[in-house]
Order: sequence, then C-alpha cells, then structure tokens
Amino acid sequence: MPTSASRLPGQDARPRILSGMQPTHDSLHLGNYLGAQVNWVAMQEEFDAFFCVVDQHALTVSPDPAQMRQRTRVTAAQYLAGGIDPEKSTVFVQSHVPEHSQLAWVLSCITGFGEAARMTQFKDKSSKRGSEATNVGLFTYPILMAADILLYDATAVPVGEDQRQHLELTRDLAGRFNTRYGDTFVIPEPHIPSETAKIMSLADPLAKMSKSADNQSGNLMMLDEPKANIKKIKAAVTDTDNEVRWAPETKPGIANLLRIHAALSGEPVADIVARFEGPNRYGALKGEVADLVVEVQAPFKARVEELLADPGELDAILAKGADRAREVAGGVLARAYDAVGFLPAR
Repeated sequence: MPTSASRLPGQDARPRILSGMQPTHDSLHLGNYLGAQVNWVAMQEEFDAFFCVVDQHALTVSPDPAQMRQRTRVTAAQYLAGGIDPEKSTVFVQSHVPEHSQLAWVLSCITGFGEAARMTQFKDKSSKRGSEATNVGLFTYPILMAADILLYDATAVPVGEDQRQHLELTRDLAGRFNTRYGDTFVIPEPHIPSETAKIMSLADPLAKMSKSADNQSGNLMMLDEPKANIKKIKAAVTDTDNEVRWAPETKPGIANLLRIHAALSGEPVADIVARFEGPNRYGALKGEVADLVVEVQAPFKARVEELLADPGELDAILAKGADRAREVAGGVLARAYDAVGFLPAR
C-alpha cells in the first residue's frame, strides 16, 4: 500500500486527512461550526490536514458567478476564523488544483453506471429537481469526491452520515483500481468524532440545522449580526411544561438548547440541568445560551471581516495552499496515470 509515496522531503509522517465544504451560502451556521470546524481545529494537531473549499462541487446548483467567487473567499475566511492555521494545515480551493478533475475522469472510467445511480443523495436531489433540471455533474459528484480524497493519500476522512455512502464508493473505487492496476491508492477510513454535537434547528428541533432548509429561522448563522441570533434563540421552539430536563424524545427543543450550551461552555449537561432546576426557567436557559453563542460568534465574525477586507492576503494564503496541494496531488496523479498506461508527457 503506497501510504508514503507522495510524501515530500522533510514532511512529517503523520496520517493525512482531507475535508471540505461547498461555497454555496453566505455564512456557516452554528451546526457547521460545532459539528465540523471545532473538530477540524483539533485534528490539525494530530493529522497532516488538508482543508478544501470544494467550489467545483458547488457548480451542480448553477450558482451566480460573482456570488460564487465571493462565497469561495467567505468560506475560506471562515475556515481561518474558526481556528484553521495555514501554517499547520493546507487550505486551498478545489478548482486551483486541476488534478482533481483529471483524476475524476480516470475514476469515472472504472465506475459502473448502476453503481453511481444508486447513490442516495443523487436519487433524492434528482427526484426533487426533475430530469430536465438534473445535471450530469450531480450524477458524477461522488466520483469527484473520491478523487478529492484519493489525490492526497488520505488515511482518514471526517464525514457525517450524509456522506458515508460516498466514502464507501471512494473505498470501493480505490480497491478496484488497486486490484486492476496494482497498489496505487490508499484506502481511506471514515473519521467520525464520538463527541460531535448534533445541533438541531431552533424552529424544528427534530430536524438538523441546515443551510438548505426551507425555514431559515431555525439556523444560527455565524456571520449574522449577533442580535439576530439572540432573537432566534429567544424564539426557539420548546414545550409547555416549563421544566428544564434532559429528555430528548419528549423535550427535543430543550435538549437542543442544552446540547448547544454544553458544546460551547464545556459544562456537562447534568450540571446545566441542575442549575436551571425549578419551574419557568426556559427564559433563563435561552438567555445563557444566547450569551454563549455571541461570545463565540462575535470574534469569529470580526476575524472574517478582517480577512475579507484584505482579499490579497487571503488569496495569498490560498495560493500557497494550492501550491502545497498540487505538489502532493501531482505525485498521486502521476502514479495513477502511469498505472493505467498513459504515455508520459515531456
């Protein structure tokens, strides 16, 4: 297994990870921050970490070009504001590394049509869009995702449940390629942190906080004005018995507020519940959650604004990251090209 074939001179031998987000919205929400970024920041100490703004994937929803460019910078700025250190991690934009598209073509040629058609996300999204509005990019999205991962010899991939099937396809394609052409790709494992906070919508505590939700009143957006998020927290759906208890099945709204509090404060849920014992304490709990959210959000928002005020500095960070990414990706692509029999370019 070529686990170190693309290592650079002087590079440490830590296991490598890759993860990324699409630049499809103007702001991350608190669920993205707690469910992904907090873990990314911790993982960059343990792993050789690559964090990508996956703008090519975003084309499947036909974004406005000017908005796409702005959102790409905003997403990258949020990575940095959330604690990703470009001196420790490689931060780059997917379209700046053409090897992603090049490897995706090779992988598409060993992917069965039926295999791709069985991807749950494709079936769900295409059924909502209809055949005329469904593009081929949506169909091949998981293959490009496989290329994203395999290009960096990633041994672990932070994924949520919604991407687990795509990672399994990545593993299948890597194994199939290795069997057919000889050991070329590292077969990655899922990395699912056990302590990830599952943050639900404040408007519908049975649904996850989501940037694509029809009702955005339940999302706490990291780049909104703090007063807007305070208002949403105070209006969060709860129940009518007015007693703060940990009962996710019967009191999902209160459970969600307790999860957010615990994730931001580090205080055990049991201790929070004990402090809010007694009737009519919902308002006090919401007030404390609002304070904690603002405490995290305010410096995050300020740092993003600082980075966006100097796009040259941000672009320089992304260019440096792309150079580093291409050094690694180029070596892996060369292995794959040689394996399938492409004539070397001169």
